[in-house]
Amino acid sequence: MAQSVPPSNISDSKPLLSTRSIWNMSVGFLGIQAGFALQNGNASSILQRYGADVHELPNFWLVAPIIGMIVQPIIGYYSDRTWNRWGRRKPFFLAGAIAACFGMMLMPNAGMLGAALPLVLMGAGMLMIMDASFNVAMEPFRALVADKLSTQQRTLGFSVQTCLIGIGAVLGSWLPWFLAKKAGVADTAPEGIVPENVKWSFYFGGMLLLAAILWTVFTTKEYSPEEQARYSGESETGAEKGGLMVIFKDLATMPTAMRQLGLVQFFSWFALFSMWVFTSPAIAHHVYGCAIDDTKSQAFADAGNWTGIIFGVYNGVSAIFALCLPYIAQRIGRKKTHSWALLCGGLGLISIYFATSPNFLIFSMVGVGIAWASILAMPYAMLAGSIPAHKMGVYMGIFNLFITIPQIVSGIVNRPIVKYLYGNNAIWAIVMGGVFFLLAAVAVRFVEDKDDVV
Repeated sequence: MAQSVPPSNISDSKPLLSTRSIWNMSVGFLGIQAGFALQNGNASSILQRYGADVHELPNFWLVAPIIGMIVQPIIGYYSDRTWNRWGRRKPFFLAGAIAACFGMMLMPNAGMLGAALPLVLMGAGMLMIMDASFNVAMEPFRALVADKLSTQQRTLGFSVQTCLIGIGAVLGSWLPWFLAKKAGVADTAPEGIVPENVKWSFYFGGMLLLAAILWTVFTTKEYSPEEQARYSGESETGAEKGGLMVIFKDLATMPTAMRQLGLVQFFSWFALFSMWVFTSPAIAHHVYGCAIDDTKSQAFADAGNWTGIIFGVYNGVSAIFALCLPYIAQRIGRKKTHSWALLCGGLGLISIYFATSPNFLIFSMVGVGIAWASILAMPYAMLAGSIPAHKMGVYMGIFNLFITIPQIVSGIVNRPIVKYLYGNNAIWAIVMGGVFFLLAAVAVRFVEDKDDVV
């Protein structure tokens, strides 16, 4: 039986940082999530415009978790071992931001590059570039918060990060609707063409992503290897030799808390993946009354724009609720906080089935937003206290497996289920996602969180 890594006294001796410093170190995540939100709210409709059927959508969305499963542990491994004039984590999320900006410019213009490959495959290729770049940029941010903050400030740090994620996602989610309804940019287009409001949203999102990353790069100073060693009580040369094989060794000896959180993450991210893939076609058919294969009507365009709005709602709720998480967790503990939040998310997704109008979906997304805020903060706050400081990056990357694997499973099983069992009616995939949130709410009660304040 593999032995778990003993909890270290991470961060206990680190100095308390100012509120401004805590916000500055996570501003970059605002830009990353703006890009993610544009992808989550529009990729399915873009791929449908490029010729993908509803039941084929999970195949294309599988690109994201597969790339994340490969990229994040490797980025974590190398960021643990990097130190140069730019720092330890910052070189990685800066490189990822530049590549992600490039991908966002190309995704809605795949038609211009479609001579060599079928249009839908070219769109999937642009999606792959964005996903790989987001993953390179995102993983070091989790490790940066754990690197910089003491145990006393860690829940606050991840909550601030979640708040900024929510703000960025609101901006990204609402951009297409704003440009179409308030700025008069066209939101319909011929078959195989992405509407102008979506194109310009991706352009603005890419620029915001890069600007936000640069903010963190220039306002945040990382601890040197010597400082990290002094604060953590570990040798600055504590990382073993052995190359990338060390990742597999660390995977086999992961902390007990990480293994237990893995089940919670599986249920949570299965539900989220189902929501991201199927919300747009689900509300187009179930709420707006579109035919399942309709991609050209104004109603389909309105459904796509409204998907962005309600995704912005859940992200806005998460930004607000994230600021409440440290206080709630201090009173009832991190496990109970996360469990109740996941329960709200499950009820929110299931309620979409009972929607009688587009406005009803706003109330559904309030529950999802509460769950999303907790998913982005509580598991990392529970995990960080059990990880040795010199392995923070690689273990944060390995923990990403518990995010990517459930998405891969969701993508694989949802394709035949939606096609043959649900008859391409995507609303049932949303309901199933709600059930998985409820299972996650139960599973979190069994997590060992020795570092909890309660």
